[in-house]
Amino acid sequence: MPRNSSRKGPSNSATSTNSSSAVDLFRSATGKAASKELERIDQLFFSYANNSSGLIDPEGIESFCSDLEVDHTDVRILMLAWKMQAEKQGYFTLDEWRRGLRALRADTIVKLKKALPDLEKEVRRPSTFEDFYTYAFRYCLTEEKQKSIDIESIFVLLDLVLGSRFGPQVDYLVQYLKTQTDYKVINMDQWKGFYRFCTEISFPDLSNYDPDSAWPWILDNFVDWMRAKQG
Repeated sequence: MPRNSSRKGPSNSATSTNSSSAVDLFRSATGKAASKELERIDQLFFSYANNSSGLIDPEGIESFCSDLEVDHTDVRILMLAWKMQAEKQGYFTLDEWRRGLRALRADTIVKLKKALPDLEKEVRRPSTFEDFYTYAFRYCLTEEKQKSIDIESIFVLLDLVLGSRFGPQVDYLVQYLKTQTDYKVINMDQWKGFYRFCTEISFPDLSNYDPDSAWPWILDNFVDWMRAKQG
C-alpha cells in the first residue's frame, strides 16, 4: 500500500497570522500616507495663514487665489468655502481647510487646481446644489445675529450662484429688485423662494405660478411686475 505523505499544508493558525500581518502592514502604510497628506495640507495652510491669528484672512485668500489662478470673486472660491464648511466670510480656519482639502484629496495647489472641475460637477448636481445655494446665503451673514442681506449684495450673489443656470430669471429678478422700493434687505425664506421659483415656474410665461402656493410676497409682486411688463 502507498504510504501517506508526511508533508502538511500550512496550518490555519499560520494562515491567519500571515493574513493578520498583511492587514496590519496595509493599515500601517495607509496611516502613514494619510499622515503625510495631512502634513502637506497643513504646510499649505500655514503658507497663507496670518502668523498672529493662525487663520487664512482676506489677504491670505487673495494670495491663495492668485496661486490657484482663480479670481477671488469666482464662484469656485465660494464652492471651496462650501466644501470646507467655512463659517466666516473671508477667513479659513485650519480645521475647515483640512476638511475641504482632505475631501478633495488635494494637498498641493496643483492637485487643487485639478480638483476644481470635479468640485463644480458635485455642486451642480441637483441633490447637492440646494445645500450650496443655502450655504451661500449663510456665508454672507457677516454680523452676529444677522438674518438678512442688503439688496445690493443680493444682486451680486444671485448672479454669482444662479446666473449661469437661470440667466433670464436672474436678469429679470435683479431688474425688478432694482426698481422696487418695498424691500431693502432679503431674508433666508425669500432667498430660498428665488431658487424654488427658478426650478418650478415656467418662464417667461409664468403659466403655472399660483400665488396661493405659499410664495413669499416679494415673488407675488415680482410676478405682477412681470405680467405688467408683458402687457
